[in-house]
Amino acid sequence: MGGLAHLLTVNPTLTVWAPDEPFGVFGSQLDATFPRADNSLAPHERYFDGNRDGIWKTGSAWPRADFHLVSAITEIAPGITLIALVSDRPGTVELRELSLALDTPDGIVLVVGCSHPGIANIVEAARPINSEILCVVGGLHLLVAGDLEIASTVALLHDTYHVKYIAPGHCTGEPTLIALKKVFGARCLYARVGSTLSLGGSPTTETQPRSTAK
Repeated sequence: MGGLAHLLTVNPTLTVWAPDEPFGVFGSQLDATFPRADNSLAPHERYFDGNRDGIWKTGSAWPRADFHLVSAITEIAPGITLIALVSDRPGTVELRELSLALDTPDGIVLVVGCSHPGIANIVEAARPINSEILCVVGGLHLLVAGDLEIASTVALLHDTYHVKYIAPGHCTGEPTLIALKKVFGARCLYARVGSTLSLGGSPTTETQPRSTAK
């Protein structure tokens, strides 16, 4: 989300779909009865002077942005579904994350962020939309994973979920990239910043030449 501030200067009215995080940077809301109360405190010492009615809304780091918060699997347009999951992995426990499932005639194109909830869990959640997974694009959160975890994850993607193509991203890790290339072969697509993914029966990636500042 590092580029969100610039994106909103380009298009301030853009609708942004974000994970529904309690007290998160995208804003949130809680029922006013959420915290325990103690009526013996003076009104000025209590939350909102003791008002326990309605909803308490928290602000966001981008107060003018049009955020739509998502807490469950949600179809936001025909064939475009957000997969909302919560991580249970050490270091990212309770971290909420959205993945994007595009339902195409050739199968699901699954665009993930860092896959903190586990890439297998994300793929499993997408399969009810379409059991055919054409391509997984993005980070797999295996930067420090051991060889056994890497091998198990790659086998799940290739042998159990029958993912046809994979374009691993930033937090996948070098040992994982090697493992994916060995198993997927030419169906492991190299992707970096500036790459363009062309969809179809046989997805491909192309990298545009880097511009030179003058």
